[in-house]
Amino acid sequence: MTTTETGADAASTEIVTDHDRGVHGYHDQKQEHLKRLRRIEGQIRGLQRMVDEDVYCIDILTQVSASTKALQSFALQLLEEHLRHCVADAAVKGGDEIDAKVKEATQAIARMLRT
Repeated sequence: MTTTETGADAASTEIVTDHDRGVHGYHDQKQEHLKRLRRIEGQIRGLQRMVDEDVYCIDILTQVSASTKALQSFALQLLEEHLRHCVADAAVKGGDEIDAKVKEATQAIARMLRT
């Protein structure tokens, strides 16, 4: 996270963060995330093949579990990056924005826990 200040004095200082510039928390890890998602996509295609080839139910369920865990792990990494970047940027700015970002993150965590 980087910030810059603009304005002539402290009273008129506006903090501009990476988030303001459209840089998201996962930006630095984008290629690694895409690679990971392609691997998960391959797992899902493997599930389709298993069903098409009439593989034993328990074997398919084992692969479903592995795919689910891979997606959950990806989601946790993305959530951590969101907290470190987007929520931290909002904290730097202060005001209502931090409350909104914390609420947004809390709702995302709640959705993840429901699955």
